Amino acid sequence: MKKDYDLIVVGAGPAGMTAGMYSVRSGLETLVVEKGICGGLSNEAPVIENYPGFKGIGGMELAEKMKEQAAEYVAIKELEEIKKIELREKEMVKEMVIFTEKDSYATNAVVISTGTKHRRLGAKGEAEFLGRGISYCATCDGFFFRDKPVIVVGGGDSAVKEALYLKNIGCEVTLIHRRDKLRAERYLQKNLEEAGVHILWNSVVKEIKGDKAVRSVVRYDKESEIEDELTVEGVFISIGEEPVNELAAQIGIEMDKNGYIITDKSQRTNLERVYAAGDITGGVRQIVVACSEGAIAATSAYNDLLELNAK
Repeated sequence: MKKDYDLIVVGAGPAGMTAGMYSVRSGLETLVVEKGICGGLSNEAPVIENYPGFKGIGGMELAEKMKEQAAEYVAIKELEEIKKIELREKEMVKEMVIFTEKDSYATNAVVISTGTKHRRLGAKGEAEFLGRGISYCATCDGFFFRDKPVIVVGGGDSAVKEALYLKNIGCEVTLIHRRDKLRAERYLQKNLEEAGVHILWNSVVKEIKGDKAVRSVVRYDKESEIEDELTVEGVFISIGEEPVNELAAQIGIEMDKNGYIITDKSQRTNLERVYAAGDITGGVRQIVVACSEGAIAATSAYNDLLELNAK
């Protein structure tokens, strides 16, 4: 065993970084472990306009600022995936052991902030052309499609932001949405209209075709019940997220029917000294909410450990 901690935070998105910072400031020996890089899906946001203090900031830039501040307080291990969490008894008190691909750590409390991952479209050819014309991140891959025809699939805030970003860098953008109206904020819809992005309503992508890369998509019009083939070189899929809940399921954390962790208002789960924060809890999946939940989870952990030590 390398080291014992008071608290280990699983995931270094906005919730995890905030939890780590608040935990250390409360006096807890804390470690944040992240399988990728700090920031989570917030890294992929082209621009964030509703985070207090910034009129407009790129998601990656905001995540980097959060990391810079959090790292002044808490140790963050990036690119270290957690493989297993074990619950054990030690001197009549439950403790948890975190096993990663590199090491193992013991802790008295855990905050789960594993976030979400992109939902797959499920169309034929999606897996085959991933990385060869199919992307889930416009800011990551949009540059490679400048002056080329692309489609964005989706109708929420993220999809509209992706479409606007791609249009702004010079792509020929078409938005495909399965309904007859968008779910995105009215402000974003207005920007989309002003940008002149073409929208195909009541449509679904049935198949993605190509050779070494994407060349076209088969679109099904639900109103006319007709299929047609659109020539495109890029397909950006933005149809929502699903929770990264494998570790939570492994140790018996209660989840709702959609797989999001259930917590009380103090971010406590059904397991003693196990908390959850951020997008993994569902609800209003916004960066500002994730940060607040991270702060609450860390404060709850501090209070619970204080009470435990007083016994």
